[in-house]
Amino acid sequence: MPPNPPLTAQSSKKGLPPGTLVHIGRRKREKTTATVIDYSAEKCEERELPSAADAAKYKSDSTVSWINVIGLHDTESIASMGKTFDLHPLLLEDIVNSTQRPKLQEFDACLFVTVRLFYFDVKSASLESEQVSLVLGKGYVLSFQEDARDVFDPVRAAIRQGKGKLRGAGADFLLYQLLDVLIDSYFDVLENIGYAIESLEEDLLKRPAPSVLSRIHKLRREMIIIRKAVWPLREVLSAMDRLDNAFIEKKTHLYLRDAYDHTIQLMDNVETFRDMLAVMVDQYLSLASNRMNEVMKVLTVIATIFMPLTFLVGVYGMNFDFMPELSSPYGYPAVWAVCILIAAGMVVYFRKKEWL
Repeated sequence: MPPNPPLTAQSSKKGLPPGTLVHIGRRKREKTTATVIDYSAEKCEERELPSAADAAKYKSDSTVSWINVIGLHDTESIASMGKTFDLHPLLLEDIVNSTQRPKLQEFDACLFVTVRLFYFDVKSASLESEQVSLVLGKGYVLSFQEDARDVFDPVRAAIRQGKGKLRGAGADFLLYQLLDVLIDSYFDVLENIGYAIESLEEDLLKRPAPSVLSRIHKLRREMIIIRKAVWPLREVLSAMDRLDNAFIEKKTHLYLRDAYDHTIQLMDNVETFRDMLAVMVDQYLSLASNRMNEVMKVLTVIATIFMPLTFLVGVYGMNFDFMPELSSPYGYPAVWAVCILIAAGMVVYFRKKEWL
């Protein structure tokens, strides 16, 4: 498999009926895999699922089952999982389309949530993302990821060790925990972007080079991408909190409101960073203009100093026989002395006027 496989475009679905499963996006894994954690307050079972058919026994209401699927390119496996849990074809279509906007949809058998997960490479200052789809049903949560880089390990650890309220709560609380971990990952990404902005500010003040401006524009584009994900995520959590649905218990709404507050904080951070980058662009233009002015001032001063000197040497460069200074033994050093005195006098005058 190539390191950067080609992107399957949205246009590949042209003419196909609604609900047709076509993977949109880059294929990030060679094979689609699935794992399950089935737990209650007393026990916890974790294993890999050889096939979607093996997930059928985890539809029981007596325990909470979390099935995590990694790899969206295998549409047959996704379709089989959808058949096992009676998922709507349009829901499955959104799962395999990895370019979805974060959203919440309510179906008869489940709730469907789509969010984006971001990774920020500090060394290259580049942003990567993947789509994460979550399905909440009666006693189960399904999660679908594009890649194996997993942010859900803290949730797995909490389930295994029986920490907190997770083992004693229902599937809706598990959904909240997964969303909360995803939101926390946004804070990590923004923290790293904040460090990158601080580094940019230092480089900008040292030398406003075009490479610095290029880095600023790159971060601005990435902040736009993050904003386009955080803004609808805030709407998703707000809608979930207002939702009157049997899949979400009343006591879970308090936690959803807390997650919503975190998205408000995320939006504040995103807007702050966007404003900072916009100011840095203006600052770059101002510093570059000031630097150009300084260069032009120095060149103008040099040209101004040489103007009278050029006049003098021009006069004494004329080919006349009867110029008094030509026959004087001190004529040459005298001209040099006059030139030096004029240049020194102009420098002193410029400094007194604070032009230098």
